[in-house]
Amino acid sequence: MKIVLENLTKIFPAMGKKGGPDVVAVDHFDLTIPDGKLVGLLGPSGCGKSTALYLICGLQKPTKGRIYFGDDDVTDLPTENRGVGLVFQNYALYPHMTALQNILFPLQNLKGRDKLSKEEMNKRAVEAAKLVQIERLLERKPSEMSGGQQQRVAIARALVKMPKVLLLDEPLSNLDARLRLQTREEIRRIQRETGITTIFVTHDQEEAMSISDLIVVMKSGAINQVGKPQDVYDDPANQFVAQFLGTPQINMFSGRIDNGSLYIGPEKVMDISCECDRTEVTVGVRPEGFEVDPNGRLTCDLRNIEVMGRDISIVSTNEASQAEQIRSIVNSDMDYGAIKDKVRFRLKPHKVFIFKPDTGERIRFTETEK
Repeated sequence: MKIVLENLTKIFPAMGKKGGPDVVAVDHFDLTIPDGKLVGLLGPSGCGKSTALYLICGLQKPTKGRIYFGDDDVTDLPTENRGVGLVFQNYALYPHMTALQNILFPLQNLKGRDKLSKEEMNKRAVEAAKLVQIERLLERKPSEMSGGQQQRVAIARALVKMPKVLLLDEPLSNLDARLRLQTREEIRRIQRETGITTIFVTHDQEEAMSISDLIVVMKSGAINQVGKPQDVYDDPANQFVAQFLGTPQINMFSGRIDNGSLYIGPEKVMDISCECDRTEVTVGVRPEGFEVDPNGRLTCDLRNIEVMGRDISIVSTNEASQAEQIRSIVNSDMDYGAIKDKVRFRLKPHKVFIFKPDTGERIRFTETEK
């Protein structure tokens, strides 16, 4: 099921006696979600991603804009008639019911032409349980299950109605790190097996990038960038996107462009060609964008070398750095024992991004040779 959002906006009026400004939770959303894809709505807390999800499922009514499922305008359609399955952050399971009863509950409320026989309901519930691999736990109550198992029950309950669209609101945030990894892999497997268009809300960029076909990076209710996860990481639209994606986070420096050269602090690190000249800039360098080179143009003060098995993390400082320390991920094949107080880096051009300091707007450039 293709989903189209046209100029979707949600404004919450000011609350309290003293009033105040209205809150724009979703700001002129224009987005097409392809049929059968898993799309991650990604952004910091308060950016409007859950509100966007609730608008799509009908729990919130938009201030303006339209929502289409395929060719059908569902903007004013009640939630129960949209054909959506919703999984909440807190699972929302009934504690007095078994897993089977929780999964059956949505089917027992079907009426009219949609009403099913008891045999059909049980068949569907067992099929949904098998899909999420909890068929042996159907007689247990939520209190007798782990967090990951409860999450699977919640997903099975959403899938049992055979929804056109599956909506997941921060579904992994209550799980520990190991369970999060296992469950997100399960969500991806289930989505691929069912082919259901799925929207996954999260603030965890690693989570979104690992399982999504497309990610939608949000800030203050607005879309900053849409694309395949690796494409957005490699080619961020602005400074916010560059800083939000990536672990460890991108390293930011104060710099300038002068006469076709890029400077970080007093050091000329690269010769470039771009539309801007003689201007102050912010320079972002991904952790993997550094190469240790005795002839490198960027000089940093060594703090520590952390051996991480496959890679080595060099922790250093530089007066032009906008953070207390710089973290560089380099290949472990090289012997770094000779590095003492200073470390010199050569920068990989495709891992370097330049932004306007006041707006965070990206400045495109190409490396040149002089």
